[in-house]
Amino acid sequence: MFRKFISLEWKAFTRASSFKANVALKIFMIIAAIYFSLVFLASGVLAYKLIEDTGQDPLVIVSKYMIYYTLADLMMRIFLQKIPVMNIRPLLTLPIKRKTIVHFAIGKSVLSFFNFLHAFFLVPFTIMLLLHGYDPLNSVLWYVGITALVYCNNFLNILANNKDWVFAVILVFFVGIGALQYYQLFDITIITSIFYHGFYSTYYMFLIPIAILAALWIITFSYFRKNLYLDTGLKGKHEIAETQDYTWLNRFGTMGTFLKNDIKLIRRNKRSKTTVTMSVLFLFYGLLFMTGAIEQYDNDFWKVFAGIFVTGGFMFTFGQFVPSWDSAYYPLMMSQNIQYKDYIASKWWLVVIGTLISTVLAAFYLYFGLSTYLIILAGAVYNIGVNSHLVLLGGAFIKTPIDLASSKQAFGNKKAFNVKTMLLTIPKLLLPIGLYALGNYIAGANGGYAFVAGAGLIGFAFRNMMFRQIEKVYKSEKYKTLDAYKQKE
Repeated sequence: MFRKFISLEWKAFTRASSFKANVALKIFMIIAAIYFSLVFLASGVLAYKLIEDTGQDPLVIVSKYMIYYTLADLMMRIFLQKIPVMNIRPLLTLPIKRKTIVHFAIGKSVLSFFNFLHAFFLVPFTIMLLLHGYDPLNSVLWYVGITALVYCNNFLNILANNKDWVFAVILVFFVGIGALQYYQLFDITIITSIFYHGFYSTYYMFLIPIAILAALWIITFSYFRKNLYLDTGLKGKHEIAETQDYTWLNRFGTMGTFLKNDIKLIRRNKRSKTTVTMSVLFLFYGLLFMTGAIEQYDNDFWKVFAGIFVTGGFMFTFGQFVPSWDSAYYPLMMSQNIQYKDYIASKWWLVVIGTLISTVLAAFYLYFGLSTYLIILAGAVYNIGVNSHLVLLGGAFIKTPIDLASSKQAFGNKKAFNVKTMLLTIPKLLLPIGLYALGNYIAGANGGYAFVAGAGLIGFAFRNMMFRQIEKVYKSEKYKTLDAYKQKE
């Protein structure tokens, strides 16, 4: 049965409308995978040498800080690792055991590159331990224990993407111990180093992460098997129905109708609500750069980079999936006598309003000085005048339908990226830094801010011309988009 599942996965990949774009993206991903594999491989060898040169025990030091290694791995997975996806609805009507479907879907995650990547660090480091006289059996047990924790992260990531409270607990714990360590209030490594080093110093501690791994597999399996029904989530709690007509938007005609639909979409669907929540978290991204806490980021170029993200959270998280948010009724909408320009303008105003709200909420950065908030204001103007157009343009090339009810299903659909959208990120992030560098060279820091904001003002002034160009792209991609929305991942 598993061979048939693998065959179906391969056919889904090769027959998808975005197959060519996916192949090109896979090539870039392979190159990136090779690069990071080499980095981890070198780190596994050099970590031992560098620590040994300081006169300390490499195993003790690595075990001491392994808590941050595993937590960083978990956070990276939550934001980057894709959850295993299967088109399970057709399978549920066939004589296939539910547990077989779930085991295969969960098993796919075990083969993730995020799991194998750590072997490029752990295997060389363990070999270095063996070559330098550490007990062979204890070294292997240490490796087994750490590897089991890596796979525990794999299943925690799956649960965090399907249970909001799991993600909240992980995030609070990660931020909490980091803050306590930074302000020297409590050093958690004093406790965790005993646990991690115990994999080597005892013959039984390695069984703890293995037991946790088995428990997480059972919990994940139980959760997905319980929700593996065609009608899962259709029967909900009965609540008093409320309607909001937003009649004040009627004055804007067709564009107002689109705005009303978008507001209702955001308020009524969990996936869009989660997107808005994530955009709020972007407000605090600038704390890494604006506070001087990290010396490497304490310069104006990185601050300009952060200013773009602080005010552009909603724009990047919601705007880049226009028109995928409307994929459920996009074919119907395209059969109506509507103007693409009104549709694009409504989305533009939505992301602009989101940017303005973020700018106001980011006023707490005034605590770090007026110059800090000026950077954020410059980033906001640039987002409104330039990046707002780029995210809408990039959305024309993202042709993956969004199932707004996917959060109620056992397996949701995945996001899609391609080469064109990747290339469009360059002016979003690097161009403002280049503009700041030019302005800073000519007229100092204030001149740099003026150049960034000036680009945004120019883009705002020529927004109608940009709408016409974006409209042409949407029209040229119209039938490809309609065809893609008919396909199910």
